[in-house]
Amino acid sequence: MNKSKFMIVTLIALVMGGYSSSFSQKPYRVGTTAADFLAIGYGAAGSAMGEASVSVVHDLSSVYWNPAGIAYMEQNEALFTYQPWIADIQTSVIALGMSFPRIGTVALSLIQVDYGDMEVTNLDMQDGTGELFTASDLAFGLSYGRRLAQWFAFGASGKFVSSKIWHTSASAVAIDLGVVVNTHFLSPTGDRKDGINIGMSISNYGTKMKYDGLDLLFPIDILPDKEGNYRDVEGKFSLQSWELPLIFRIGLSFNPVIVGPHRLTVAVDALHPNNNAESVNIGAQYQLKLPSYGEFYLRAGQKALFLGDDSEYGMSFGGGMVLRMMNNMGLRFSYAFRNVGLFGNYHEYTVGLIF
Repeated sequence: MNKSKFMIVTLIALVMGGYSSSFSQKPYRVGTTAADFLAIGYGAAGSAMGEASVSVVHDLSSVYWNPAGIAYMEQNEALFTYQPWIADIQTSVIALGMSFPRIGTVALSLIQVDYGDMEVTNLDMQDGTGELFTASDLAFGLSYGRRLAQWFAFGASGKFVSSKIWHTSASAVAIDLGVVVNTHFLSPTGDRKDGINIGMSISNYGTKMKYDGLDLLFPIDILPDKEGNYRDVEGKFSLQSWELPLIFRIGLSFNPVIVGPHRLTVAVDALHPNNNAESVNIGAQYQLKLPSYGEFYLRAGQKALFLGDDSEYGMSFGGGMVLRMMNNMGLRFSYAFRNVGLFGNYHEYTVGLIF
């Protein structure tokens, strides 16, 4: 397939995805997956653009959006993201990426979610027993990305996912796969890197999660109407297995304005999750590049278009900078403001070290 046909097929797929999502039925699988923290979105740059990031983000935060993005890293990088979330939930990401020119980029990442302390209650003591319990989630990932050609990058991640609620826990393993394709189309400069970029990824394809633990033990009287039997036989609730939040993303981005140090990038992503309706994310990024100093960014976007009344997401905004220092080192800062309707406004912060 030549380049023109490839581009036409891709654009048709995106248009049909947006068309079907706008007329899609109400989602019927909401609340049917476990470890939904994997669908929140991590990385302030991508979040500020309304999560339209599958073809745009090429730094270490790509380990979440699209592992193929880390193939564009030219230096090693360490990253930390902090994001307070709904109901006083605290989320954070720690990642380390090492770039090897002839091999590719290898990255380690850890997503951690802390739900805080909660009171233990039961039917007899509905105001609390005086005990506290906590819940937490984590996902540990190992990612690899490589540019197989100047115009094509591939990436993959293997993840171990764990969830714990007091004395009950569950775990699963999953993989992420992604590609990024650079084209000459609509390139103001004629270079592939300035033309339309196409990104695709599938996230959280893996085993199911089934919770098990001491909290599921329950004494049973198997013959409550008879005397002399064993009254407190050890019983245990057997819970159902739950899928992970599988997300398929396809998107494109292009640069309508490239003038000197100024660059404007516009991105569109179409999403197909297994626990909600299809939706579209849109975003834009303005970059000002100052030689010897670094880059400065302004970003804005809208997540979850075409979900109608079911979407609580509003506009997102943010900015960032990359400050270049001596010895080829740099500091990366990104900030995102996210509006989640009835659930309030939330801020996300990302700090990175380039070395």
